[in-house]
Amino acid sequence: MIKFILTILLFCTNILYATTIVVDDTTEELEILSSSQIYIDTTKKLTIDDITSKDIKFQDNDKKLLSYGYSPDFDVWVKFTVKNNSDKAIHKILEYGNPLSTYVDLFDHSSDTVYSDGLGNINQNRKSINPIFSINLSPNESKIYYLKASSHITTLIIKLKIWKQPDFYNHELKHQAILFLFFGAMAILVIYNLFIYIFSRDISYLWYVLYILGVIVHQMMYTGVSYIYLLADTYISSIINLSVVIVAFPILMLGLFIKNFLQIRQYYILNRILTIYLCIFPFLILIFILTDEFNKYRNIFTVILLLYLVALTIYLSYKRNREAYFILFGWIVVSIAGILMYLSSIGVFNIYHYSPYIVEIAFITEAVIFAIALSDKINTLQKEKINANEELVVQKLTENERLELQVQEKTKDLKLSLEEKTLLLQELNHRVKNNMQMIVSLIRLQTNDIDDKKVQALFLTTQNRLNAMSELHELLYQKEDISYINAYEYFTTLIEGIQDTYTLNIDINYTIDTDLQTEQAVSCGIILNELVTNCLKYAFNDDTQKDKYIDIFLTKFEDKYTLIVKDNGVGYDQEKIKKSFGLILVTTLVESKLDGSIDMDTNYGVETTIIWREEDEEN
Repeated sequence: MIKFILTILLFCTNILYATTIVVDDTTEELEILSSSQIYIDTTKKLTIDDITSKDIKFQDNDKKLLSYGYSPDFDVWVKFTVKNNSDKAIHKILEYGNPLSTYVDLFDHSSDTVYSDGLGNINQNRKSINPIFSINLSPNESKIYYLKASSHITTLIIKLKIWKQPDFYNHELKHQAILFLFFGAMAILVIYNLFIYIFSRDISYLWYVLYILGVIVHQMMYTGVSYIYLLADTYISSIINLSVVIVAFPILMLGLFIKNFLQIRQYYILNRILTIYLCIFPFLILIFILTDEFNKYRNIFTVILLLYLVALTIYLSYKRNREAYFILFGWIVVSIAGILMYLSSIGVFNIYHYSPYIVEIAFITEAVIFAIALSDKINTLQKEKINANEELVVQKLTENERLELQVQEKTKDLKLSLEEKTLLLQELNHRVKNNMQMIVSLIRLQTNDIDDKKVQALFLTTQNRLNAMSELHELLYQKEDISYINAYEYFTTLIEGIQDTYTLNIDINYTIDTDLQTEQAVSCGIILNELVTNCLKYAFNDDTQKDKYIDIFLTKFEDKYTLIVKDNGVGYDQEKIKKSFGLILVTTLVESKLDGSIDMDTNYGVETTIIWREEDEEN
């Protein structure tokens, strides 16, 4: 009988202390949620008085983490009892392991004290990432606590731990250091790729930088860092209302990055769909900001865009797009992290127990993979550039060889053609000279049968004129370069023929320091023939005169020729002989053929000065 009574008492004691959390001064870290009781308030109207006064049935809980997903329609009450099992007063810290719950209230039933925290009411003195509360127990004291948690922003996740104060702050310091290392690494990626964008002007890098910045902002909000260190209380509520933008912005930038980086424009239909969706995406997000009616589905369009990008990446990987392999690998890493986070949020598998920084690891891994992808693209483009340059060099060498062969062939053909034309021209000049000589011979024979002195003089003048042209063709026949003629050789040969005709003892002096263009040499020969013939015929009729001479000057200064024919004869009256055919011929040739000027001085003998310009070779 006594044994039965002891068994009953022990059973009742176990029931009484089944939910009691025993701590003492040596307790460093203790998870308490699995030793607590839970009640779901679907009315969201119950107060602490209602909870303690009414017959509220709490349910026992054995889970270390409770996750309810997005749950804006109910409050979760947690009841737990803490007992100080020592003879010393103890001071512990209760950590609520989620910085994003909107409201977290802790009620001390023994003193009717309430402590509030959460995004909607952040404790100004708190420097920890997660909400914390003080647990103070006298020696051997037990206290019943009630914790109410609600969230209308993100998923409602509840995790409770009691810490020894030094251990908590060491843990918190380590936790924040790891988070800041993550943000520092992401910031380095931002700066590095921003500089690459500035120097390369590849728009893919800009979208990538904005994507990383969006991830940084999102994680600062998600981990609670921004609420403690960056945002003032007055701005927190406004930022919370823009949570849909904070989630959507990095995904939008990611879409633009993938569109440019994977060159989606190659696939017309896929590119069209993505372009249209990216254009209307900001307006869809704006609709959710302006209305609360579909708040439960506020991230639906972001999820659709994300799923389309994943499907697009898988398709391009199937099409053997090299860059798509990197993006797909990044997607796989993030997807695995996302699945594990979802399993944790529904309470199936607590990944945070094994890897509390799974989100940060996934994001930093994805960012590094994308950075490697960008670097690989640069290397690929560099290799393509090198190959293109090598092909261009080879093509240039081949083209140079081909052009050189063509030039050699053309040059050879031109030389042959030039030689043929030179020979033909020389032969032409030779034939012209022979024909003129034949005409001169016929005139000479005809002159012998004429008794009239005037007629003989006319025939003789004609003969000399033909000789002037004939001698020029003789010189051209003998020269290889026919563009210029040796003026001294031409003039001396011409005048020697005239002297033989008149057999006069007259000195001919030459001062010639230039050559003549072939076209102008013809006119100069005829002009010189006329002037010298006039000198021989009319200038030296005085038999008593001694030292008879004719001076011939031909000079060139810059592009002007000057021809002077001067004698020391008796001169003549210009008025009497100005209608002479020979002078008319000379004047006509100077003005029309040479485009020059002529001047005659008859004061002391006759001095004729002719000036003209050298013809432009292009003309």
